[in-house]
Amino acid sequence: MKKIAVIGCGAAGMMAALAAAQGSGSVTIFEKNEKPGKKIYITGKGRCNVTNACDVSDYFNYVRRNPRFLYSAVYDFDNTAVMDFFENNGCHLKTERGERVFPVSDHSSDIIRTLFDAVKKAGVKVEFGTEILSIESSAGAVSAVTYGRDDEPITREEFDSVIVCTGGMSYPSTGSTGDGYKFAKSMGHTIVDPEPSLVPFEIKEPWCKELQGLSLKNVGLKMLLDDQNSEAKKKKVKPVYDGFGEMLFTHFGVSGPLVLTSSCYYQKTKNYKLVLDLKPALTDEQLDKRVLRDFEDNLNKSFKNVVGGLFPSKLIPVMIRLSGIDPDKKVNEITKEERLGFVKLIKNLPMTITGTRSFNEAIITKGGVNVKEINPSTMESKLVSGLFFAGEVIDVDTETGGYNLQVAWSTGHLAGKSAVI
Repeated sequence: MKKIAVIGCGAAGMMAALAAAQGSGSVTIFEKNEKPGKKIYITGKGRCNVTNACDVSDYFNYVRRNPRFLYSAVYDFDNTAVMDFFENNGCHLKTERGERVFPVSDHSSDIIRTLFDAVKKAGVKVEFGTEILSIESSAGAVSAVTYGRDDEPITREEFDSVIVCTGGMSYPSTGSTGDGYKFAKSMGHTIVDPEPSLVPFEIKEPWCKELQGLSLKNVGLKMLLDDQNSEAKKKKVKPVYDGFGEMLFTHFGVSGPLVLTSSCYYQKTKNYKLVLDLKPALTDEQLDKRVLRDFEDNLNKSFKNVVGGLFPSKLIPVMIRLSGIDPDKKVNEITKEERLGFVKLIKNLPMTITGTRSFNEAIITKGGVNVKEINPSTMESKLVSGLFFAGEVIDVDTETGGYNLQVAWSTGHLAGKSAVI
């Protein structure tokens, strides 16, 4: 019977341990926290977006980095298999808008409990409060791990396989502090620089801070490369990201589902701007007719007293100021050029991105162990026999909607299954 060490008791770690144990492996999970699934607990705002119920062939459209690498893992243990696992183990699920799957209870603790109960039932040994100090190899193969606990002697234990499921660096308070990168690097692996992803943006324009707390629904958001070259600016630039949904203004810039998804496309070495469409359901011409109608119905009123129906109250003074139109100017005195400029502003409200927030606010980590050094059919290292990787530690990331947890379930299951062969 093969001895398997799993480092990390999160989504990927528990699924890997379960798959290895079901394959007749003798499995031990090492977890530095005092309980399982600390990051699972906070996912989906505490509800846990378990997976996405999209057609599996469409799943890869939402993977931003290295989608081909995931083919074997996802098809081996897809979203249907994940949903069946939880349903069959007594945790009932529901599918909401955007095909997002949650537990019926809306409690992430039920997902953790279901998974951990299955792990314990399979005979997996779990060592909480344990920090892995090193992974050893001999003759190109994993041989042992060294670990320690508070006030206890350091222990060295031999294993046939080690599965690294330590997560990335996002939400370090949950224990994701980049340990897996250190282990991988010590075994000769290349680490693609980790960056925060699914993360809010910091914005240059000071008016964003005035709107702190304002949530907008049913708006359009584009992210564009902000090319400083004047000739390049004249060309029509294709958006890096173009989405529709909800966003939120904060004390530092913008957040919310639209913004978090757009951050998947952000590269810190380039300059970007966001362009907000406050009325995406209307074309420029339709919106102009709407504004013109409002003006014609209120010819003798001041501009500031006519635009109230277009925006939430908190946004009105900002939009008036940005329009450049005198707020006290009578509507019947506003020129066609001023009106069309106002329409353009509503459809194209620009914001300059100065950077992202830190790993403390990032849902996931972009970057990690280079996929070129991992066998996609097994999740085993191409450099060290018996060393496997699963979950966020790998250089793979996706958009929001349950896709990232699916990465953890699929790669964890494949790594665990492969480790005992």
